[in-house]
Amino acid sequence: MPADLVDEAGQGVGGSSETGYAAKHTPSAASEASLNTDKLEEVKKLFTAHLENKGLRKTGERYAILEEIYARSGHFDVEELYAGMKERGLQVSRATVYNTLDLLVEQGLVSKHQFGRNLAQYEKSYGYRQHDHVICTECHKVVEFCDPRIHGIQTMVGDLLNFHILHHSLNLYGICGDCRAKAEAAARQNTPA
Repeated sequence: MPADLVDEAGQGVGGSSETGYAAKHTPSAASEASLNTDKLEEVKKLFTAHLENKGLRKTGERYAILEEIYARSGHFDVEELYAGMKERGLQVSRATVYNTLDLLVEQGLVSKHQFGRNLAQYEKSYGYRQHDHVICTECHKVVEFCDPRIHGIQTMVGDLLNFHILHHSLNLYGICGDCRAKAEAAARQNTPA
């Protein structure tokens, strides 16, 4: 695999950073995700400052949501986050989850994505390298990839058009190998011999 298609964790396209729309984040999956305590403390400090600047309360529920997000790997939707917290016995309302996610996105601690569906997907973003996504239009699997050539294009376009580019979003849509194989197998079964 070309070195320029390898992400920060050393995973190439199709590596362990794959997540699907239907992927369930169970408490064990959330607890297995590596949680850097130094990074979590930094994120908590930033979130605390944001709450104070906005004159909002610093509640245990908000920090529990933040910790749950930063203990996860990959993408998740609100229902997955809410269900995971409920399964772990954490008392939090769905409205608090939505409101806290909005605050975290506003602060830049969490990224929100619309991968061609009405259901928003989220991922932690503080201290994580810029990356892009390939999304299967059949099974909705999301695969992250990082290619430094994209950064070069971003820099060149910014220079050419006199823009200071702050960030970018690139989503590529297609049909993954698993879905293509299923379709080919189904076609073979329906073809008369």
